[in-house]
Amino acid sequence: MRASVSTAQDLGMPAIYLHLLAELLHTIGLDERDLLLRVGLDPARLNSTELRVSQAQASEFVTRAIIESGEPGLGIMLAGELKLPLHGALGTAVMSSRSLNEALELMTRYLMLRAPHLQVTKRQAGSNAWYTVSCDTDLGPLQAFIMDAMLFGCVSMGVQLTGAVVEGSRILRQGPEPTYFHRFRRVISVPVEYGAAEDALVIPVSQLDLPIRFTDDQLAASSRAQCEEALRQLTKDAGFACRVRRVIETSHPFPPKLTRVAGTLFMSERTLKRRLQEENASFQNLVDQVRLARAGELLRNTGMNLRQIADSLGYADAANFTRAFKRWTGTSPSRYRAQALAPSAPEQNLLAATV
Repeated sequence: MRASVSTAQDLGMPAIYLHLLAELLHTIGLDERDLLLRVGLDPARLNSTELRVSQAQASEFVTRAIIESGEPGLGIMLAGELKLPLHGALGTAVMSSRSLNEALELMTRYLMLRAPHLQVTKRQAGSNAWYTVSCDTDLGPLQAFIMDAMLFGCVSMGVQLTGAVVEGSRILRQGPEPTYFHRFRRVISVPVEYGAAEDALVIPVSQLDLPIRFTDDQLAASSRAQCEEALRQLTKDAGFACRVRRVIETSHPFPPKLTRVAGTLFMSERTLKRRLQEENASFQNLVDQVRLARAGELLRNTGMNLRQIADSLGYADAANFTRAFKRWTGTSPSRYRAQALAPSAPEQNLLAATV
């Protein structure tokens, strides 16, 4: 029996995918910013290949996007926008592989980094290799969207990697053909068969040796090491405190109220506090951790003055922000910025500070 989205471990969804979806909504005339804000997501925080959005917020955004746009094929549309570099270290590792087989093996191993509830299993039957995609959780409306994006995205990935459609490949989908699919069939370059026993990408074994256009052994080694570290960190960050932090990181307005975060995670404020206490964490401490990380980013990477930074972090004025920053780091924001921008200055690691 599969877990439901409200009870399953929430490892989040990469924010960049929601950013791309928001851009798609804009092209079809929907006010994507308004929709993001209604879900409690900060549009300015989503353009990142590393930041993750909570599963609950991702599901709400996708569900509302489908309903309000009247377009159930958004997953297929998104698949066409998924360029390999947007998949972070995994995308880089796949691009620098030597062969299509190697690229698919990497996707199978590290898929959790990009779609935590999906698994890919490979088997060979006759002259074909079958890459079956399954889901360990009932994701509700998000599931069809993710399956569409994943499987049709693989077709696009093959073209990006090899320079042409992988000859002889096809997609299998469970269930009857959706009524909207006929509008997309002509833009999908491989046969799609509905009514199958499984969701799968089928590729002739003879095509697995196709060379990759961007092969780079050195980059392949470093990006795979990044994937291993990211996988280790994601598994480590599976606790409840990290789940709460993901909501805080992408929330609008910032900082979010405890009531809002508890509602997003389908629980009471009391339960949220109790579960954080079980991990020796507190809501305010998590908010301050995110504030500290954001403060460092803004001081290093923007020309915003202290008043503007204070306002964006939810402080009443620059003085309150300065006092908090000194308490966290032992130095003033102005001094930190000067040191960070100085030539040959070592990179500042604010996240290592204690808050």
